[in-house]
Amino acid sequence: MSATAFEGTSEPAYGAPAPAEGRPLVEVRGLNVVFRKGRSLGAPRLVRAVNDVSFSIERGETLGLVGESGSGKSTTGRALLKLVPYTAGEVRVAGRDLSGLAGSELRRARRNMQMVFQDPYSSLDPSCTVAASIAEPLLVHERLAPREARARVTELLELVGLTGGHADRYPYEFSGGQRQRIAIARALALHPQFVVCDEAVSALDVSTQNQVINLLERLRAELHLSYLFIAHDLAVVRHISDRVAVMYLGRIVESGPTDRVYNRPAHPYTEALLSAIPDASPHRVKRERILLAGEPPDPANPPAGCPLQTRCRYVMDVCRQRMPEATPVHGGGEVACHLQTSGPNLSGAPLGGAATP
Repeated sequence: MSATAFEGTSEPAYGAPAPAEGRPLVEVRGLNVVFRKGRSLGAPRLVRAVNDVSFSIERGETLGLVGESGSGKSTTGRALLKLVPYTAGEVRVAGRDLSGLAGSELRRARRNMQMVFQDPYSSLDPSCTVAASIAEPLLVHERLAPREARARVTELLELVGLTGGHADRYPYEFSGGQRQRIAIARALALHPQFVVCDEAVSALDVSTQNQVINLLERLRAELHLSYLFIAHDLAVVRHISDRVAVMYLGRIVESGPTDRVYNRPAHPYTEALLSAIPDASPHRVKRERILLAGEPPDPANPPAGCPLQTRCRYVMDVCRQRMPEATPVHGGGEVACHLQTSGPNLSGAPLGGAATP
C-alpha cells in the first residue's frame, strides 16, 4: 500500500488547522511527574520521576531518549500521551496544549499520537484476533462499517510486511517480531503524526531488532512520522535517531545531534554510557571502560546539587552545592554539568580535555 493511499483518508487530528510550518510537532516545557508512594506509618513518599524536562521534536524527526533503568524515560513517554498525569509543565502536540484535555477531547487528541510498547505479547489481547485488535480504534474513532474496517486492517498489515491472511490468527501464533509488527500496524491505524516507541525492540533478538528498526525508518519516511524512541541500547538509538537526549534521575543531562553526542560527549554520565557500547569493528580504537560507582540515588530523596555527584569521577565541591544549569555545546545541543562552567571550564567542549580530580 502506498503512503499516498494510506494518508488519503486521514482527517485533522483535533478538528483545527495544522500549526504553521516551522513549529516543532512536539513541544515539552518544564514537565514534572510526581508519584505518591503510600506508607503504613508517616507521610507518603513523593517520588519525582520526571523533573523539569524540556525538549522538542520536529516533524519527521526521531528523538532518542536514553538512560539507565529507572531514569524516567518510560514515564516521560507515557506522560506525553497523558497515560500518566503530570503535575506541572506543558505538552503541545501539533500546536495543541494537552494539559487541560480530558474525556472525549483527550480521546480525539490521541488520534494524532500513539504508542508502541516494549512487550508486543502483553500489549495485544490474547483473546482477540489480529483483525479485532487492529480494527478496534477504527470502529471506535472512525465508526467504519465492518467490511471497510476489514479492508483497512489488510492494508495496515501489508504496510508492516505481513499479509491479510494473518488477520484471523491470534497473537500466540506469531513470533515476537511479527507481534511487534502487528502492534505497529495498530498504532498507525488512525494516521498519527507522533509515535512513542517505548523500548519497542528490546524484547527482540538482534536480527529481528534490525528488521523492526528498518521498518520504523521506512514508515517514518513514507508517512512523515515523528518518533520519541526510548531505549537503553545506545547502539540501536544511534542508528535510528536524529537527536539524542540523555536522562539521569528524572532529568535530561545532555542533548544534541546524534553524531555530536556519540563522538564528543560533554557530560560524565553520557561518557560512561557510551563507554559500555561494544565495538566489534576491526578498526576500533581502544576505549576506556568507565564504571559509575554505586547505584542511582533514591528519587524520593535525591542528593543536593547535581544528581550525579555521588557517582561522578569528576565531582567538585560546587557539584554538591547547587544544580548545574544547561549550557550550549559546541556542535549543537545542551549539557547540564558544572565542568562546563567551573573547574576545567570546558565551555561546551567535550570531556576529553577534563582532568580527573
